[in-house]
Amino acid sequence: MKTNMAALAALAALAALGLAGCNGSSDAGGADPVQDAIPEGTTVTLALMETTDLHSNVLSYNYYALAEDSSLGLERTATLIQAARAENPNNVLLDDGDVIQGTLLADLQAVTAPVPCTTTLAVHKAMNALKYDAGGMGNHEFNYGLPYLSQITNTDFGIPGVAKPAGKCGSPEFASVLTNVTGVASQKPIFQPYALLPRAFTAVLPDGNKRSVKLNIGVLSFVPPQILEWDQKNLEGKVAVTGVQEAAKQYVPELRGKGADLIVALSHGGLDVSPYSPKMENGSYHLTSTGIDALMIGHSHLIFPKGKETGAPALDASFAAFPASAKIDAVNGFVNDVPTVMAQSWGRRLGIIKMTLAYKAGKWVVQPAKTSVESRGFKYTDGSTVVKADPSIAPLVAAEHAATIAYAKQPLGMTTDFAMSAYFALAGDVSAIQLVNQAQLAYVKNFIATSKDATLASYKDIPVISCSAPFKAGRNGPSDFTDVAAGASPAAPIGLQVRNPGDLYLYSNNNLQAVKIKGSDLKAWLETAAKQFGLIDPAKTTEQDLVPSYGTIYNYDVFYAENNALTYQIDVTKPVGSRIANLTYLGKPVADGDSFIVATNDYRAGGGGAVPGIDGSKTIIKSPDANQAVVSNYLQTLGSKNGKVTLAANGSAQSWSFVKVATAGPVILRSAPGHLALAQKSGIKNVTAEGGLDASGFAKYTIDLSK
Repeated sequence: MKTNMAALAALAALAALGLAGCNGSSDAGGADPVQDAIPEGTTVTLALMETTDLHSNVLSYNYYALAEDSSLGLERTATLIQAARAENPNNVLLDDGDVIQGTLLADLQAVTAPVPCTTTLAVHKAMNALKYDAGGMGNHEFNYGLPYLSQITNTDFGIPGVAKPAGKCGSPEFASVLTNVTGVASQKPIFQPYALLPRAFTAVLPDGNKRSVKLNIGVLSFVPPQILEWDQKNLEGKVAVTGVQEAAKQYVPELRGKGADLIVALSHGGLDVSPYSPKMENGSYHLTSTGIDALMIGHSHLIFPKGKETGAPALDASFAAFPASAKIDAVNGFVNDVPTVMAQSWGRRLGIIKMTLAYKAGKWVVQPAKTSVESRGFKYTDGSTVVKADPSIAPLVAAEHAATIAYAKQPLGMTTDFAMSAYFALAGDVSAIQLVNQAQLAYVKNFIATSKDATLASYKDIPVISCSAPFKAGRNGPSDFTDVAAGASPAAPIGLQVRNPGDLYLYSNNNLQAVKIKGSDLKAWLETAAKQFGLIDPAKTTEQDLVPSYGTIYNYDVFYAENNALTYQIDVTKPVGSRIANLTYLGKPVADGDSFIVATNDYRAGGGGAVPGIDGSKTIIKSPDANQAVVSNYLQTLGSKNGKVTLAANGSAQSWSFVKVATAGPVILRSAPGHLALAQKSGIKNVTAEGGLDASGFAKYTIDLSK
């Protein structure tokens, strides 16, 4: 945010009268004659604004589909920012992390054609133009490694072996903050642990007149401790992570001592109300007891509080599970009386916490009754019209946009005779999952067969299976589904392109790993995946949602073995933990003591997703190759052999199904509209009809669990 010119003029006038002594540095401690002269009861109303989980979605464009997408993009968030600034002249714009990774644009700039030090990332160009005040970090900031992060933020981490290029690199023009990550060698924060932002705001005096005053805004930022597991290859031995509560308790008093009038926590984690642990992935709830004034959260890609626009989506089902004692108000946006906002993801919403502070006894005091919270979407004006993109953003990244499209279109040299999609992955369709599993399985089998390690060689007779999740299956709305189209007919298929492996396997940062497990572990793993489904009551006559929340879709692992040797069923009428039935391998029930090797990714093998017993201790292969690259290479290998992938060989092995049950009322699955024929063509017989749209734009498909 640029300092208000009128406010500066007012301060200058006060200075001329001998009244001003503002410290413009980030260390704003000490007496301030301007503040001392403020009349008791003076008030300041301001807006704290949040974006989170942008994932490099600068424009309203889907590079995997090569199509415009008006449901996302920072260029449209920019319009929301402009409107919010017009409504609230006193404002601060902050970002909660997961900025630099997530699209082909990001991969191009980080991996395929890495940006030089002299270049600013496309997403940072847009953020600089929007005059962000500060930004925190997310877990995905570490995906491309510490040297890259050091360069693109122009920050020397003080970590041996991690050298920032000489000179000033292109970077954010706002403060980059990270509170709970330190260098192992230095034992010091790798980024500044907080920012103290002195801002000139317009205040209202008790007599109704206005004047400029200075407020010091303190900003903290927290990432999940799990970054040490998720990006072990990049971080092991280099950084340490402190629990969010411990880090906050260290720095909140320091910020207050330096004159912070208002402290904002940017927490890249969701709301978990279970007892506190320093290793919690979603520890934001526990930050409310550390003395902060406002909480801005992310990571979960959810909306908090419920949207205020007409026809806003219902609250995510995960919020309904909170006990009343948790003091979470998901309608008005308060957690333990602390105003809290989560602005979804991909630039689709703008978080706004509007606060009034009153000057009392020499301090600025938050007035809870005059605090409001909003997670504002693109349709906030009337519930139907999508805001237009800010025309100033696209020209800033035009060259990068064009380069990404050209990169996405590069041919892989092969074709497909079927559509690979995730529209009905939660109903049994594996067309977008099987090929990933085949690629992972083939890689691990070859790794073991060619290994010179005696231990690995001894595993050659243990069955190798694979698991993968439908990463793009509705988590980010009805446009967020894998969809690799087939040709108009089997006789004229289209060629696969560079963009397609990224559509099949979203996370370019995941590296392939393998774990050695027992049958009991496999059952527990499948039970964990089956948590994705709601509990269906066969006797209920009203509508039931088969998948109430897509928030953790990346944890819905689908398992596969060659020749469909592994099969299992899921009973959605049973409670969590007792849903897996008829688990067999080669036609025989899987016993607790049976051994398997599972091809997966480093996130899951290291404990991501909280699968019981899968915590890194069972890992036997740590591949140097990314899962996405493994899929791409496998596709090219298939292409060199027969020139195509086929439905019969690569997309129709349905390893799992539902236990059949008749229900008295309708059961629905939310997915993108217009794909009923695709489900039927793919042999997904339990999808029987397409209904109307919900508030988020998902179509409601009827699921017949008796089929």
